Amino acid sequence: MKSVAGVLVLSAGMVMTPAQAADQEILNSSYDIARELFTAYNELFSAHWQEESGKTIEIQQSHGGSSKQAQAIIQGLRADVVTYNQVTDVDILHERGNLIPKDWRTRLPNASSPYYSTMAFLVRKGNPKNIRNWDDLAKDGVTSVLPNPKTSGNGRYTYLAALGYAQKTYPDDEAKADAFLKTLLGNVAVFDTGGRGATTTFVEREIGDVLLTFESEVNNILAQYPEGGYEVVVPKISFLAEMPVTWIDRNVERNGTEEVAKAYLEYLYSEEAQRLIAGFYYRVHNEKVNQEFADKFPEVELLSIEDIAGNWENAMKVHFASGGKLDQLQRR
Repeated sequence: MKSVAGVLVLSAGMVMTPAQAADQEILNSSYDIARELFTAYNELFSAHWQEESGKTIEIQQSHGGSSKQAQAIIQGLRADVVTYNQVTDVDILHERGNLIPKDWRTRLPNASSPYYSTMAFLVRKGNPKNIRNWDDLAKDGVTSVLPNPKTSGNGRYTYLAALGYAQKTYPDDEAKADAFLKTLLGNVAVFDTGGRGATTTFVEREIGDVLLTFESEVNNILAQYPEGGYEVVVPKISFLAEMPVTWIDRNVERNGTEEVAKAYLEYLYSEEAQRLIAGFYYRVHNEKVNQEFADKFPEVELLSIEDIAGNWENAMKVHFASGGKLDQLQRR
């Protein structure tokens, strides 16, 4: 993706503003394709925080597949906040590191998810393979690119969205649903480790007929590469992709950043921030902002994790664990 002026992108996946003396500093650990969103949000929050508290702040960013980001924190990355794209990648911070309380989802509105998204398709100019829905991804001669569900919340959401479609299409025939998913997965040309890698594979390496990723990502690609002639397809049935956030209790206590870390996440719910987020093609909870951006978001039947797999614990165990359903469907 094109770089943003005034931001340094480090090879280790870190993004920070140019070094300068600031009163406070925090680190936000975030998912792979959120770089541009948080570059813009950090500027908005910094101005708000200086007006609110009289203090300047430097906000550093660490980006990658959300599962890998969570593992880095467990291994010692002293992030103050996380802004991820899957609940399980936050839960693990309690389960394996005891870095946050078990009830972290109750601390902020909307189950600590200030915005959400769904899955969409990016197809090449003219949509030559006539890709309109999930079933088209299982046709002969159609190749797709998506993040690996083993390493990316983005990829897991795509798999679950396809599973939800299969369950609704074949409600009483698990064998047909499995056959559909097996063919769809067999048509994947590249499983990238994260969402931004998948974008690079599709756009720059020109691999695949369709990119499967977040609705926000496909629309931002469309804006970034108008010369590509890409088209966005949003299927009528898809998955409710929550974007959970929390402060890391153990780290903010050690870093002395609890107040500003909480404020950083709480401000995501403000009307100003919700408007900014919607501008990056994420769906938001603020009704006034929703009305302003209604033309950007087609109506979709969004299936929850409860609809598809009961809960996240069951989904991870049944579908994504070693030897689980995903592994079984990918066996040749």
